[in-house]
Amino acid sequence: MATDAAAATCARHTTGVCEANSPHPRGATAKCKDSTWSYSAHARGTCSHHRGVRYWYR
Repeated sequence: MATDAAAATCARHTTGVCEANSPHPRGATAKCKDSTWSYSAHARGTCSHHRGVRYWYR
């Protein structure tokens, strides 16, 4: 559901393959391993109940 998408680059410490400028919902800071979005302001605990972080966005 990235209709309100913004271009972003992935941070260096992502896992998996992340395409530069991949669309994501505005304000999302990470994509979890279960494909949900996180809007967490801090890294600690982000996606903790969603199998961890797959991609971090800058």
